[in-house]
Amino acid sequence: MRQLPETDRDAIRLAQDPQFPRWLEQVTATGGCAHPIHLSGSTTTLDAATGEILHHYDTRTEPGERLLVRCRNRRATICPACSRLHAGDTYHLIRAGLLGGKNVPATVRHRPRLFVTLTAPSFGPVHRTGEPCRPRRDGGQCEHGRPLGCGAIHAPDDATVGQPLCADCYDYTGHVLWHAHASKLWDRFAIDVRRRLASSVGLVQSHFRTHARLSFARVAEYQKRAAVHVHAIIRLDGPDGPATESPTWATTDHLTDAVSTAAGRVLVRSPYSPAVGELTLAWGAQLDIRPLHADGDGPDDDAVAAYVAKYVTKGASDTGSGTDQPLTTWHDIDTAPVNTHVRTLIRTCWRLGGLPEYAHLRLRAWAHTLGYRGHILTKSRAYSTTYAALRAERAQHLGHTDTPDTITERQWRYVGSGHTPGAALIAAGITEDLARNREAAREALSTGGDVS
Repeated sequence: MRQLPETDRDAIRLAQDPQFPRWLEQVTATGGCAHPIHLSGSTTTLDAATGEILHHYDTRTEPGERLLVRCRNRRATICPACSRLHAGDTYHLIRAGLLGGKNVPATVRHRPRLFVTLTAPSFGPVHRTGEPCRPRRDGGQCEHGRPLGCGAIHAPDDATVGQPLCADCYDYTGHVLWHAHASKLWDRFAIDVRRRLASSVGLVQSHFRTHARLSFARVAEYQKRAAVHVHAIIRLDGPDGPATESPTWATTDHLTDAVSTAAGRVLVRSPYSPAVGELTLAWGAQLDIRPLHADGDGPDDDAVAAYVAKYVTKGASDTGSGTDQPLTTWHDIDTAPVNTHVRTLIRTCWRLGGLPEYAHLRLRAWAHTLGYRGHILTKSRAYSTTYAALRAERAQHLGHTDTPDTITERQWRYVGSGHTPGAALIAAGITEDLARNREAAREALSTGGDVS
């Protein structure tokens, strides 16, 4: 035993415990969560009329006197099991806003709908994939003595892709401050779309809400150059949201024109700084607008929902555009597992975060995401259902909801999290087994086989 690795010794110790079968049930119930939350306490269900105890559960009979529950982390690099569940919820949340369901009427598929991609502006030329990177007939060098062009054809996995041709020419300050104001830029974009729509049909802008409502869901994605761009589903409803039909003047062309105009118009100005000045921040020149049609002439709705769900589980570390864990000191930057370009962006965040005029941006707290402070997924209230509603529906399906005419008393406290090395090994195996079972079930369904 002493010659075995610590992980193996710990796994054997767990397997020899008399309560191992029950512990295994708990881990399986979490889907093999990599960092489960440990709770201690009890739940008592009483008859509301008589006070009779109908059911009592207490963790004192559980292994280690604790119950394991999911961590619910959305990042696949942190917890594959919970990120998969989060991706599934996101898929249904997005799909309901496109096709209906989950208390959203199916008529939403006939409303004006767009799939829009908004990008960050250029902060300096970077290496690209595909065609010759940046060919220049006259060659030339920048003021720092580096070539202005690159004639190489880079493979997608080339470490050079996304790196600036000249780091000294690259606007790292602008990159970080654009990230810090990206959410505000989106808010102004959404307001301006409403204004453009109102103006195009002769409405007073303040009366737009009485005629129509703009519903949306957006997801942020890091590009190879470590700049965020936004994928958004934008839908035009009636004044009360998806339950009411959009006005007769609301067309896909009207919505497309409003989105295109707003994307080129809106600006955000950074606070003035003696060290930096005042920057004018806007969306990039690259804008992609794709109408979503109910007759299938355009991107497939299910594919769009799957696309958004895929990116919601990715963190900054998945693309090398930062880390998933906050950095607490300047010295943490040197040990972060990122390339030189991203490390410079993180250092810029830290440096700017020390200036009083940028204190409200909390750049040091968000240095690990390169200054970007927004949620990965954001939606308007009327777009579709919510994560909370989806989780409640799943709990009801599993029978984990309160029974009518009863009173439930709960007393719980947090006592820890995570796994021991051996437990982590077993949990990872459970996650893989469940994934293989799901894949086998999908294949059986696609071929018309029996999944029982």
